[in-house]
Amino acid sequence: MAAGAVLLLVTGHHPVEAFRAILRAGFETRLGWIQTLLAATPLIFTAVGAAVAFRMRIWNIGGEGQFYFGAIASSGTALWLGPKAPAVVAVIVSLAAGIIAGAGWAWLAAIPSAYLGTDVVVSTLMLNFIALNFMNFLIFGSQSFWRNKTTYTLPSGRQIPRSAELPDLLNGLNSGFVIALAVAILFWWLLRSSTWGFRVRVVGDSLGAATYAGIRVARNVAIVLVVSGAVAGLGGAVQVLGTTVSLEPNALSTGFGYTGIIVAAVAGLNPLAILPVAVFIAGLSNATIPLQTLGVPSQLVTLLQGLALLFAAGSEFFLRYRIRLALRNVGRTKQPVAMTS
Repeated sequence: MAAGAVLLLVTGHHPVEAFRAILRAGFETRLGWIQTLLAATPLIFTAVGAAVAFRMRIWNIGGEGQFYFGAIASSGTALWLGPKAPAVVAVIVSLAAGIIAGAGWAWLAAIPSAYLGTDVVVSTLMLNFIALNFMNFLIFGSQSFWRNKTTYTLPSGRQIPRSAELPDLLNGLNSGFVIALAVAILFWWLLRSSTWGFRVRVVGDSLGAATYAGIRVARNVAIVLVVSGAVAGLGGAVQVLGTTVSLEPNALSTGFGYTGIIVAAVAGLNPLAILPVAVFIAGLSNATIPLQTLGVPSQLVTLLQGLALLFAAGSEFFLRYRIRLALRNVGRTKQPVAMTS
């Protein structure tokens, strides 16, 4: 906040008014909380997916593409089932399609990485661009099954049937946030208390120890990447069934996968800690328009958000190390020496 205040002052803006606008937009009103929780929902999914892989030191940067394919498969399934399908069936089958699609897209990187030693960062990153351009092609470059063929000036996706939409909890807040909450709690328990979570931790800590213990490293690497992709794909399905209600590339390609990586890192790869971090970052993002009404440009708003993440990530140093001053004899004088341990 202090660094942000200095930044606002030197650019000619009032920091107190700006911070008040941030609080009002994201956390003070009922509508603000609804918008914040809606914005936090996709971040929770992509952050949990990243945390699962990162706990094994598998750097899955492909949450963005896996999120897209979850949205593509889920919206396509909902459109294929049509309005006559029972609501329960339409929602469950469409969510399952998103999970399978996200897992399948991650599988394309998982098998080469696990068994051929390819660079998972490069492969998942490249797959993101393929997924993004494929989604854009479905709406902007073709007359596909996903495109609304009644509009020509501004291409858009076909709206999914109401039977496939996620039910509302409050006015404007759908049940996707509850699903995200359940997923975070589930993976917190799995990583902490299950046999699978133990294998993930062992492989992440030491490949040699994992091999000595009889853990099939390649197989577990592939499984973790596929599970990570499945969670991100579920996030895409929830977003398209609960918020956009159609395959809208402009609304979906806002960096949920990349921001989820930051959320996971700030949360220390703890699925439970991801929840408040995602809500905090979502609240900051909702302040963009209110701050612009005060004359704060959007670029400066993004910079304020980046400062918050930077300081939060930097504080990890003080969780791992202590800084102390010690005195030691150097010749006949005593000089303070900074030491870390």
